[in-house]
Amino acid sequence: MRFTDLPTPCFIIDENRLVQNLAVLRDVARRSGAKILLAQKAFSMFSTYPLLREYLAGTTASGLFEARLGHEEFGGETHVYSPAYTPDEFHEILNYADHIVFNSFTQWKKYGNLARVAGKSCGLRLNPECSTQDGHAIYDPCAPGSRLGATRAQWDAAVAADPALPALLDGLHFHTLCEQDADALAVTLDAVADKFSDLLSKMQWLNFGGGHHITRPGYNMTTLERCIRRAHQDWGVTVYLEPGEACALNAGYLLTRVLDVVQNGDTTIAILDTSAACHMPDVLEMPYRPPLKDSGLP
Repeated sequence: MRFTDLPTPCFIIDENRLVQNLAVLRDVARRSGAKILLAQKAFSMFSTYPLLREYLAGTTASGLFEARLGHEEFGGETHVYSPAYTPDEFHEILNYADHIVFNSFTQWKKYGNLARVAGKSCGLRLNPECSTQDGHAIYDPCAPGSRLGATRAQWDAAVAADPALPALLDGLHFHTLCEQDADALAVTLDAVADKFSDLLSKMQWLNFGGGHHITRPGYNMTTLERCIRRAHQDWGVTVYLEPGEACALNAGYLLTRVLDVVQNGDTTIAILDTSAACHMPDVLEMPYRPPLKDSGLP
């Protein structure tokens, strides 16, 4: 491919690399019995969905429009989780979602009956209060004061007020990882078992969330599959994983052009026709420096 012939800025997908990633995920699912979903907030290039759905069980969404995108363009199972839903959007989400995960008992009491009457599988997000992040505090759902997921204390308080609540749930969900190996998952699963094991045996499914760097070279597949089998054996649940970055890891490029070069003292600055804020938001949020082809720099 002649990059110089393409309009910029544009994203270029290397289909062979994408298929390599998908084959790894499919093989994990086959060996372990888990169901693997595409987390669309990390990769939502729907022109690739016909290829992805050959390998994955469905999609996850963080709101109405991702749910519609997954339902209409991908198919398979459509899972939705949001920290909070609005009444008008929730009613529309019911048209697309198969699984709906709530962030709190307040949200569950507000929308749970609607979801169950519509035949949806309902779950609650847990906060196992077990931080494994190293240098990514902004992405740590187990940080003190986190808004994400119910702690055991919150669970016990809600059940004390309404003992019937847990029996109406089909599954539980936790998402605590960010670009991490399976050793962090094993530590987290120990914490989930310690705090919520008595509840898991009453559930149909357990969602391990995302942040699993499964397709990264050197990832510990043995530990991942051991965690999945543990959940199967100990609690009899179907296990879901929802990687996003792992689906498209190192499978493409962002092509840009240098429009101008500015010299400020000893600093040489390239002005590009692309934007970190628009095209690479993690560069600002993490932050990290993306690799630049042929730059000659680390």
